[in-house]
Amino acid sequence: MSQTVLLAEDDRAIRHALERALTLEGYRVTAVADGVEALAQAHRTPPDVLVLDVMMPGIDGLQVCRVLRAEGDRTPILMLTALVETQDRIAGLDAGADDYVVKPFDVEEVFARLRALLRRTSENNGTPAPVDVPRQSPGPVGRLIEAAGLRMDPQARRAWRGERELELTRTEFELLELLVRNAGIVLDHATIYDRIWGYDFGPGSKNLAVYVGYLRRKLDEPGAPQLIQTVRGVGYVLRED
Repeated sequence: MSQTVLLAEDDRAIRHALERALTLEGYRVTAVADGVEALAQAHRTPPDVLVLDVMMPGIDGLQVCRVLRAEGDRTPILMLTALVETQDRIAGLDAGADDYVVKPFDVEEVFARLRALLRRTSENNGTPAPVDVPRQSPGPVGRLIEAAGLRMDPQARRAWRGERELELTRTEFELLELLVRNAGIVLDHATIYDRIWGYDFGPGSKNLAVYVGYLRRKLDEPGAPQLIQTVRGVGYVLRED
């Protein structure tokens, strides 16, 4: 059965073009023009994935995202935004979005990001794919994984630094889990993109840097060492020096 997409975009031309492209790609698409309709439709017939424009009249995409997350709805959400500043992107992640595409976008990029979100959702309902680098064993199902003062429960999708529980989005949790499982190992950009997004968006993409920066804000504590360290020109590593 084809997967369902709820698309909310107030620009008629973009909405119609993207609806047609997604339909030709094999998705069953419900397209609406604003956030009020998006919430009503999501409550009436929950989709497999949502594509939300950030800037919509009335209830915008960020508000739709916040409402759904507050209700406990974990359906993956891809945001469409014309806002290119890092803080604007962070606002979307903070609202609970899983990924974003900046306008103007290539429809193939939208397809790739949707495939990655849906694949991750499917994997989270089963056994996550292992990373092809040495790592500590995760141990039996339900066991905590620990490194550098961090504890994570992959089954419950909860994480702590010391006694402080971290509030993480889906993508943040998966990125941190990848780093914790490979603590002390430098993971290059391509490996992280492949394991988290299922697609390498190339050297010009800032997607990973935005997520790492936001994850650092949630992890770091005054007077404590920074846990996620940048290895310039290579990638990132989790270690406590």
